[in-house]
Amino acid sequence: MKTCLIVDDSRVIRKVSRHILETLGFAVDEAENGQTGLDACETNMPDVVLLDWNMPVMTGIEFITQLRQRPGGDKPKVVFCTTENDVAHIREAIQAGADEYVMKPFDHETLQIKLQLVGFA
Repeated sequence: MKTCLIVDDSRVIRKVSRHILETLGFAVDEAENGQTGLDACETNMPDVVLLDWNMPVMTGIEFITQLRQRPGGDKPKVVFCTTENDVAHIREAIQAGADEYVMKPFDHETLQIKLQLVGFA
């Protein structure tokens, strides 16, 4: 089964994302900040990470930078899910190692398209 880790400090976003992902056949884990997300990756590296940009403890950029440096950290497809929509933020996310980018709020169809683009839907 495909696995996805949702790293977002918003319980509502995690809940909505989980529902969408589970209907797409994913086993889902959640983390409320980047550090908890990295700890989860240590235990079980997911196929896909849905990653928020602005979080307490560790930002999305800090998370992806550290993830990509870890053994196996190059494997997960990372989709940034954020309200930051300017070109500079998108460029920074891609340069840090993100595979795709989706704007909040997003719906089932939008997330499914992004997952298809990274090969997981």
